Amino acid sequence: MSLADGTRPRHVPDHLTSRGQRVIRSWETLLVGVAVLIFLANTWASPYFLDPWNLSDATFNFTEKAMIGFAMALLIISGEIDLSVAGIIALASTAMGYALQFGVGTPGLVLIGISVGVACGAFNGVLVTRLGLPSIVVTIGTMSLFRGIAYIVLGDQAYNGYPSSFAFLGQGYVFWVITFELVVFLVLAVIYGIVLHATNFGRQIYVIGNNPTAALFSGVRVQRIKMILFLLTGLMSGIAAVCLTARLGSTRPSIAYAWELEIVTMVVLGGVSILGGAGSILGVVLAALVMGMVTFGLGLLNVPGIVMSIFIGGLLIGVIALPRLITLIQKGHI
Repeated sequence: MSLADGTRPRHVPDHLTSRGQRVIRSWETLLVGVAVLIFLANTWASPYFLDPWNLSDATFNFTEKAMIGFAMALLIISGEIDLSVAGIIALASTAMGYALQFGVGTPGLVLIGISVGVACGAFNGVLVTRLGLPSIVVTIGTMSLFRGIAYIVLGDQAYNGYPSSFAFLGQGYVFWVITFELVVFLVLAVIYGIVLHATNFGRQIYVIGNNPTAALFSGVRVQRIKMILFLLTGLMSGIAAVCLTARLGSTRPSIAYAWELEIVTMVVLGGVSILGGAGSILGVVLAALVMGMVTFGLGLLNVPGIVMSIFIGGLLIGVIALPRLITLIQKGHI
């Protein structure tokens, strides 16, 4: 095809930058660099960090939280949030411990833990999608509700005596230093990555997060998809409750206390926009590795837990504020 003067039109690129440049400048690439630096710093700070069994133990710092983080990422991308996930873990663990007193075996305990998680997710979903209540308000309320029930049932007591077959789910090794939890984490990462990035369901989640009204007029079943996402968050909380209870070997009402902060931090650190509409599962995986190595490295250096909490809180604020700060600098306001 030629123009009127006989010349051919120049090719106009679809993007101002090449694919390679976008990869280099991506948030995931930054997280890879941060992970490498933290790994090197931990190696230098502690001679015990590179021990294979210590590295294996380090995975326990993030696998259970990341399981919930995958579902939380989808929920936040859609424009909603669930702050009751730690409370769901407490209630699911309490239900499993209560069933244990009646002689329920490992399959039954797993089924109970997952079922309670799904039921809690359904409860949150109904309040948000059917009654139109804000998810942040609903889940702050159910966060206290679920954990409060656990405290009422248990008080200052604890359930112990879980069978060895159940303990394998949180303490077992599939091969050498490869834990069962790590395998579950990797499988879930692949599944959620495919769902979010390679299916129509995943594309609809992005559309809802960017503009729920436009998505609704485009034929997307917004409320139905959000309900599914709350169910997934409850499901993952139930699975995490099974793994955590099996790893600890006991149930207390304070189990997974304040995990909701760490999980949201993990998701936001992974590049998921707190406003919705953007994010990736790869970013969440990398953020989980970063946070896991940081907390494990601080643990090897005998840093108190309160310092880790301060670090996580500061990290959450910093990650949320960073994009805004960059925008202000680019506009010359700072």
